[in-house]
Amino acid sequence: MIVERTFSAVGVSCFAAMKPSLDLRRTIDAIYRAESGRILATLVRWLGGDLELAEEAMHEAFAAALETWPDTGIPQKPRPWLLSTGRFKAIDVLRRRGRSKAGQNDLIFALEAPVDEEPRVDDGEMEDDRVRLVFICCHPALPPEAQVALTLREVCGLTTEEIAQAFLVTTATLAQRIVRAKAVIRAKSIPYQVPASHELPARLGAVLHVVYLVFNAGYSGHTKAATLSVEAIRLGRVLFDLLPEPEVMGLLGLMLLQESRRAARCTLEGEMILIDDQDRSLWNRDQITEGIALTENALRSRRFGAYTLQAAIAAVHAESASPAATDWHQIVLLYDRLLAIQPSPVVELNRAVAVAIHEGPERGLALVEALLAKGELVGYHLAHAARADLCRRLDRLDEARASYETALSLARQEPERRFLLRRLDEMKK
Repeated sequence: MIVERTFSAVGVSCFAAMKPSLDLRRTIDAIYRAESGRILATLVRWLGGDLELAEEAMHEAFAAALETWPDTGIPQKPRPWLLSTGRFKAIDVLRRRGRSKAGQNDLIFALEAPVDEEPRVDDGEMEDDRVRLVFICCHPALPPEAQVALTLREVCGLTTEEIAQAFLVTTATLAQRIVRAKAVIRAKSIPYQVPASHELPARLGAVLHVVYLVFNAGYSGHTKAATLSVEAIRLGRVLFDLLPEPEVMGLLGLMLLQESRRAARCTLEGEMILIDDQDRSLWNRDQITEGIALTENALRSRRFGAYTLQAAIAAVHAESASPAATDWHQIVLLYDRLLAIQPSPVVELNRAVAVAIHEGPERGLALVEALLAKGELVGYHLAHAARADLCRRLDRLDEARASYETALSLARQEPERRFLLRRLDEMKK
């Protein structure tokens, strides 16, 4: 369970001394999942922006819950209990450290309010705390892989082991990323605050980028990473509740629309199924309805960006009853608009594929080959896979086979490799 693994990771071995029931541990585990981000964020504010001290205090508060609640029962409002306990655990840590650091006496004094004068726990203020925590974890001073790891650890409440498994790295490697990220935050005295209004667009873009990286790791990756897309959508909802900007709407809509196809994207054996071959009755209609509504609202604002346009493309697919009914002309136009605001070889490749379906494989192949000739996509397996598919449709089988083999040599995900091998086997028949 999360709480057990988390506490053992910080050296709290409370399970040997007492044995809470399995139901209680599951309940506390659920509380940790739902509340740890809020609790940590507020403790960071109370502790003057000290992320490491806040995390230690929070873990000790949950450990105290495991020790206390079997006798006293779960409080009617667990969050204030955990916050109060975390506050006093932080005081204990500060006392153990000694009072040599500048300002530490003042911090201890502020934290030592009488029990009947607990710091006010306001839901609105706690949600503001979560926004501050997100912006710290996604600060541009941190490398992208550290932003992702820290966001999943501190905002989403995943354990270091879970994140490491999802990204196929060792726990030690992932832990070092988090340790180094915290060291940068401490060394640069990164403020615990939402950026000023003139900084917000650029900083929000970095936050949304991290959320989408997390989503893609779960959506496109292996089975163990699947939980990441769920966490990314949950984080997207948090951002939308707190900062209902058009691009936040667009990103949440995009993730929901893509996630809606998960059940149809592969066979029970894990074989990849292309969108045209998917059973559309398996698509999640609730996610599609919500995703389309968010996308339409973002488009109406006329302040949308790349995520909203990608969501609009996904919405065209979602609204189509069949592959033949898909409005590829509209998709090409949306890619034209996307290229205008976010020029990218990958976006050009996706547009070329849409053009191939709308105008014919000859036109699409010319665009793909022009992109490959530029050299920017020469190491991108999907560019070679697209060329292979178009050559196959044009009965240029030797060229198709060569491009499939190149794509196979570059692909890293096993479902994609198996799909390419299947295509090569089909061409032998």
